[in-house]
Amino acid sequence: MKRLTLTIVVLLSGTLISIAQECNKTLTGKVIDFHDGVPLKGATITYNNKTIVTDDAGNYSISSLCPTSYAFTISHKDCNSQVVTIDIEKVSAKTFYLEHHLNELQEVEVSGKTPSKTTSSQEETISENILEKYSSASLGDALREITGVSSLNTGSTIVKPIIQGLSGSRVLIMNNGVRMQDMEWGDEHAPNVDINSAGKVTVVKGAAALRYGGDAIGGVIVMEPNNAPAKDTLMGKTSVTGSSNGRGGAITSELIKGYESGWFVKGQGTFKRFGDVEAPDYVLSNTGISEIAASLAFGVNKFTHGWDAFYSYFDTEIGVLTASHIGNVDDLIVSINSNEPNVIRDFTYDIINPKQEVKHHLGRLRYFKRFEELGKLTVQYDFQLNQRLEFDIRQTAALREIPSLDLELTTHTFSSDFKFDSKSDITLDTGVLLRYQENFADPSTGVRRLIPDYDKYDAGAFIAGEYVINEDLVVDAGVRYDYSQINAKKFYLKTRWEERGYDQEFSDLIIGDFGTQYLTNPKFDYHSFSATTGLNYQFKDDYELRFNYALAQRAPNPAELFSDGLHHSAARIELGDLRIEQETSHKVSLSAQKNGERWGWEIAPYANFVNDYILLEPTNVELSIRGAFPVWEYRQTNVRLLGADAKLYTQLHSNWRTDHSFSIVKGIETENDTPLINLPAANLSNKVTFTKQDWLGLEMSLESQYVFRQNEFPPNIRVFSPQAGQDVLLEINTPPDAYHLLHANADIEVSAWNNSTMKIGATVSNILNKNYRNYLNRQRFFADEVGRNFILRLTFNY
Repeated sequence: MKRLTLTIVVLLSGTLISIAQECNKTLTGKVIDFHDGVPLKGATITYNNKTIVTDDAGNYSISSLCPTSYAFTISHKDCNSQVVTIDIEKVSAKTFYLEHHLNELQEVEVSGKTPSKTTSSQEETISENILEKYSSASLGDALREITGVSSLNTGSTIVKPIIQGLSGSRVLIMNNGVRMQDMEWGDEHAPNVDINSAGKVTVVKGAAALRYGGDAIGGVIVMEPNNAPAKDTLMGKTSVTGSSNGRGGAITSELIKGYESGWFVKGQGTFKRFGDVEAPDYVLSNTGISEIAASLAFGVNKFTHGWDAFYSYFDTEIGVLTASHIGNVDDLIVSINSNEPNVIRDFTYDIINPKQEVKHHLGRLRYFKRFEELGKLTVQYDFQLNQRLEFDIRQTAALREIPSLDLELTTHTFSSDFKFDSKSDITLDTGVLLRYQENFADPSTGVRRLIPDYDKYDAGAFIAGEYVINEDLVVDAGVRYDYSQINAKKFYLKTRWEERGYDQEFSDLIIGDFGTQYLTNPKFDYHSFSATTGLNYQFKDDYELRFNYALAQRAPNPAELFSDGLHHSAARIELGDLRIEQETSHKVSLSAQKNGERWGWEIAPYANFVNDYILLEPTNVELSIRGAFPVWEYRQTNVRLLGADAKLYTQLHSNWRTDHSFSIVKGIETENDTPLINLPAANLSNKVTFTKQDWLGLEMSLESQYVFRQNEFPPNIRVFSPQAGQDVLLEINTPPDAYHLLHANADIEVSAWNNSTMKIGATVSNILNKNYRNYLNRQRFFADEVGRNFILRLTFNY
């Protein structure tokens, strides 16, 4: 009885206190955009099943509140909602901030159009669907879907992108915010990235994207991962691919866990294995590949700040076509001038010498902080370790276990930028960069080192901005300065030193005399300036005009300066030149496009004038203890590149669409009108696509690809043939014939378990099993390209 009485007393006391409490408090304030300080009209504030809406000026007033704590939920269209707890006894006025700009991809949106990396430059993006199609291939293979992008190949597995005629160190690859440092100077050094780690890939054609680097004379490739949503969710994707040609496949999987608090964690991994690929008439012996890649990311993406950590590992073993290893000068002449490789074996998964083994580690730490009505600060540190081994066919079994080339490149980079984007009509982006790089060339290989030990120091700063003149016209401009120093230690044979004329110009670099060799210490400083300006004009709803001028300077890379020996993966002897200076590019580009519902088009001409352009060309043949190889030398000249990319699409019917693209680039040395080496031939693509959403989302396409013969090429060279006893013509520069290929693709999507889906796709490339050779394949001298290939894909989204 006493307990019951006490309970009643307590309840009555609480009730009396509540009744006595005066709920006459008022909370007033504003709801504004944290990003730019703009008042948010129509924002809602919800509490205790009541809702208040802000007026045109973002003001609100909430009355009849008790002197206690309330949990207010503040929401607005296109914003992430916030829950804020306020003690009304202590607070009578409060400004709530919401943020529209939570996208971490640093994109610039122009008048409601698709977000882009630049305002005025030519650029194009490939979607996740296309990346899925190439999940068992390479980044370079997928990028060929973009007009004006081709590739420089070494066989079928080593693929380097070419943007409007330029490749190598002139093309930057940004992988999840990190500029790749993976010895990109080698023609047969493919990017050490897993295409399956990207959610989308954007190509900026030219040097307009100054925030990524001022030396991107060719362009920038930006790989971006799938973002983790700021909500409690678990999602993932697994793709399994099998291919008939190479009798292998790949499996890749990604898992993302997000939390409403902003925490997230992502994991991704890929395994790929193929045996020898086959041309229509024979096996391309020793062309298998084995690849393992994995990445892990975690962090916090909160309202005003956040951080994340990212690590990726890439490990690949690639066979180099056995027929590309030549024993003597006459065998080399026969191989280059004949139509069939001199080594053809049965199919195997074994990867033997010659081969490459490459491992790449990448780590990144990033922090960002948003400042109200000002902008966003980002600070980043990244680390990369690239280990490259190249194995040759050597005299003994013991030597074959030792790499002929053993390079280890370590890179540390610190960068910071601040984006002032609080104003609706003006945006400024400014940043700085510091980088240290060390290359170690292991001398225990027993082979003369192609690239020496060196330390490299880089520092840079940029400022870029855009101004919205009106809703149709936006202009942009930017400048960048980069300093680079390279400090190398290199041995030169005295015969080579004198043959190159270095004894007359660089005697001060000698720091040691070792009988037949000099030890030298080349140290070079480079100051590079880059600038860009342009405009974007949109009119009549679906027309757009872009104009851009870009000045870019690129310091020579270590290979262009110091190469001195056999680069076996390229099957050639390469010779750099200490006299090489930096390149300077002046590029003007224009693009006009229409994007309508029924049809659209784009025409994008450009002109690129490059002073002191660095090229690598064949000059002779040299016989070494490991065989006869062409000698390729670096030199500089002034060049002019003129080209155009064009696209057209038509939506003939709700189910039928056609896509057409054409690209062409012409390049000459302006001093003597000699055509440039290794420029892509003109190419034309036509595709017809049928879609029927009612039929399990069916999409089928048939593509016709025609590659013209490259009729403009530098002269061939004459070499001495011991068998003939005289000089003979070595047609090392003569391009192969034009070719026409047909490809087909089909996809459907079906429901699986627990709201997950499964996409089933099939591709047939080179349907007619065509024999052909690609001018931009370094192994075209020895074998045909890959024949027909059937590919089956299963992609599970859950």
